[in-house]
Amino acid sequence: MEILVPISLFAMIAALVIVPRYFRSLERQKMADTLRVAIEKGQPIPGEIVEAMSSNVRSPAMPPSPQRDLRTGIIWLGVALGLVALGLIVGFEEPDASYWFIGIASFPGFIGLAFIVLGLINKPKS
Repeated sequence: MEILVPISLFAMIAALVIVPRYFRSLERQKMADTLRVAIEKGQPIPGEIVEAMSSNVRSPAMPPSPQRDLRTGIIWLGVALGLVALGLIVGFEEPDASYWFIGIASFPGFIGLAFIVLGLINKPKS
């Protein structure tokens, strides 16, 4: 029974990553099948379908910029602060556990600091 908690944690993380990708691939497969049937029947392909198929291509939401680096750094610092808070809360019950969480939080914390430094050092390209 004790093993269910860690297994469910990793299953939840996997589900959050895998399920949206699975449904997106199903949608793209249905679109491709519809397009294939239309081509086999000799029907012209509407521009909206071609645009819809190409619009799902992943492209960076924002081009690299100092503002993007600052935002990314703030998010990483937020993750680190969340881990520190979790460590402090767990530390009430098990004092030695807080050291582990603070140590783990140092990794996203330093990544966030690096992004913030990069955002402050880089000048916006005009």
